[in-house]
Amino acid sequence: MTESGLCAIAADHVFDGAVVRERTAVVMDGARILDVVPTRDLPRTTSIRAMPEDAWLAPGFIDLQVNGGGDVLFNDQPSAQAARTIAAAHRRRGTTSLLPTLISDNAEKMRLALQATNAAVGSEPGILGLHLEGPYLSPGKPGVHDRRQLRQPSPDELAMLTAPRNGVLLVTLAPEIVPAGFIAQLVAAGIRVSLGHSMASYQQTRAAMAEGLTGFTHLFNAMRPLSSREGGPIAQALESPDAWYGLIVDGVHVDPAMLRLALRGLGHPMLVSDAMPPVGGHRSSFSLHGDAITARDGYCVRGDGTLAGTVLDMATAVRNCVRLLGVPLPDALRFASTHPATFLGLGQTLGRLARGYRADLVAFDATDMTILNTWVAGQEGI
Repeated sequence: MTESGLCAIAADHVFDGAVVRERTAVVMDGARILDVVPTRDLPRTTSIRAMPEDAWLAPGFIDLQVNGGGDVLFNDQPSAQAARTIAAAHRRRGTTSLLPTLISDNAEKMRLALQATNAAVGSEPGILGLHLEGPYLSPGKPGVHDRRQLRQPSPDELAMLTAPRNGVLLVTLAPEIVPAGFIAQLVAAGIRVSLGHSMASYQQTRAAMAEGLTGFTHLFNAMRPLSSREGGPIAQALESPDAWYGLIVDGVHVDPAMLRLALRGLGHPMLVSDAMPPVGGHRSSFSLHGDAITARDGYCVRGDGTLAGTVLDMATAVRNCVRLLGVPLPDALRFASTHPATFLGLGQTLGRLARGYRADLVAFDATDMTILNTWVAGQEGI
């Protein structure tokens, strides 16, 4: 850094969220981006950090669904420190901001998770808020969620969710489980609402979107499948330009052919990890609601064979998006940064490399998506 606080990160290829620029530098002034300019145009007095030959710079990855990392499961430790540990584990894999995700649990765990992320948002820029995946889910599509925790919302829980908070709150629910108007109440309080673990019909999904639901959590997984006489949530997501759907691109959760179908829809794809504690950790097994979960072959599984999240990170998701789905790298990067930022309502500050945006960057080798470095609010992360 120079005395003025200016520092430039230069790379042969810079994806700014819209286009790829060659031999370009991102000039940071503290936590913000001051400019994005050709490297040759930098003043001689600027402190320049040059990335290795042929390296890429892009907006830092934003992960909306992170159950754990660094051997920590957020359900077990819904604290600000646990959220920081999870964020640090994923930062080494290119994720510069995320939503710690609480899998369906009791009201006290929900309260603790909200308190934890409220505290962390103020001190850790990599934590954007909280994702509550449940507990208002369909018992017909529980996945690995504890059926004993699935329920309809109570008035006290509604008050807890809609209370003032720091950061973003994303709630995944099954529209057919919650009462009419509940989604609208959440949306009126500034909460993002996503459909997941649901047996909702096409018409029920349309009604939920009319109330303000815009997201679809891990599209295809744990939801009513497409059929000839009932399109369900998937048909509505694919035909709606207002839909934003998370995709788990690990080659296991969803067949690549189905993912390629989603990319042809009118909605907006977002890469998510659905990551569990082994990501960035040392242990291959952990416990969830008393069940033993084991990581193997790139995914996590319960003893009965039920998928239980992934050991996926966002850099690998980007690589898989290119290799398995044939997506151009700039599009895959957009799915990992610009799209989730926009979905969360943060598209004016995150997800792009442009003047005034927060200086969240990832540097990588595009050959195999090896992460070279990250910056979060201008601070070097690796």
